[in-house]
Amino acid sequence: MMAQLQQGGPDEKEKTTALKDLLSRIDLDELMKKDEPPLEFPDTLEGFEYIFNEKGQLRHIKTGEPFVFNYREDLHRWNQKRYEALGEIITKYVYELLQTECHLKKVTLPVDATESEPKSFIFMSEDALTNPDKLLVLIHGNGVVRAGQWARRLIINEDLDSGTQIPYIKRAIEEGYGVIVLNPNENYIEVEKTKAQVQLSSDSSDEPAEKRERKDKIQKETKKRRDFYEKYRNPQKEKETMQMYIRDNGSPEEHAIYVWDHFISQSAAENVFFVAHSYGGLAFVELMIQREAEVKNKVTAVALTDSVHNVWHQEVGKTIREWMRENCCNWVSSSEPLDTSVESMLPDCPRVSAGTVVPPSAPSLAHSPLWFPALEHCTGTERHELTSWKSFPSIFKFFSEAVEAKNSAVKPTPTRRSNRIKYEEL
Repeated sequence: MMAQLQQGGPDEKEKTTALKDLLSRIDLDELMKKDEPPLEFPDTLEGFEYIFNEKGQLRHIKTGEPFVFNYREDLHRWNQKRYEALGEIITKYVYELLQTECHLKKVTLPVDATESEPKSFIFMSEDALTNPDKLLVLIHGNGVVRAGQWARRLIINEDLDSGTQIPYIKRAIEEGYGVIVLNPNENYIEVEKTKAQVQLSSDSSDEPAEKRERKDKIQKETKKRRDFYEKYRNPQKEKETMQMYIRDNGSPEEHAIYVWDHFISQSAAENVFFVAHSYGGLAFVELMIQREAEVKNKVTAVALTDSVHNVWHQEVGKTIREWMRENCCNWVSSSEPLDTSVESMLPDCPRVSAGTVVPPSAPSLAHSPLWFPALEHCTGTERHELTSWKSFPSIFKFFSEAVEAKNSAVKPTPTRRSNRIKYEEL
């Protein structure tokens, strides 16, 4: 519109000038702040007026209704920030449950951390390193989840049983396992940048002065335009932060190797078992690549749940692939009944169904603003995040069979796999 007015005659140019003058008088900050409430949220569940009931479901204190994402219509960004704030409270709530209900202890990482450096932590049972029989290690997937969680979305929209690792921990302890709960996404802390750091990050460059000046000019013009439109999109500008990575735990893969070196490999357990979900499976495979001999000597069986590992992309050697075929099983999202064999062209561990098809009568998250279609399989009904919960009873059976097979020197058959691919022929 502005371009069309500028191409016209004197009258149009006067209108253009008047329009520019009008726009310059509008305080966009004040205008948008009236539309979007402040990004200030409670720091407790009670402050949000939610509580977990006796079934472990998140419910509104007054109405008893499930969590509502669209608390304010047409304010998706604000609603998302509110959801994230609630998620952080739930993370702390789960940490508390790990200590009070599961009686796990919190252990700081790195083990030799100084007072001033960034730190992470894991959780473990009192007998994790001394139990002579069995040790269970839990690794969640990537994203916002932290130690003790499988999926934040399930905790908020379903219940604590399906969304947390607590059922695994409690059953493991009942059956005499020691337990270690990894925290692979706690890789850094965020601190606010000082004005000097913000300036330094924009000034630091080894480019020639002339090229840098030209580049700076373009960046300033771009920033000016971006800031103008940012007033509409994001009137409450958030502070600039920088990430300070945790030593030797700067990624899920690094974290898994660190915990292996300092805890799991030092444990007394004759039989170590892993349950690894989604990206946690990739982290386990990387651990195998880096510590192959140790893992083969220590680990009895590995249960993967919809693991995203890839033996080709990760350049997994033949000896590891052979070990995975005999000692791992991957429960994947599928419309088939639980434990039914699911064929795969990858020459690694057997794949079986986690039985996670959503029945017609069950409420679906597919229409929720928190639903991610990329995680759906071709049928459009399988739920990736539910695989750990749905395969829960089968996994403990798999572990028991693995111990029996080890003691009798016969390898276990994880589940029904009559149609299993003969990987050796691929």
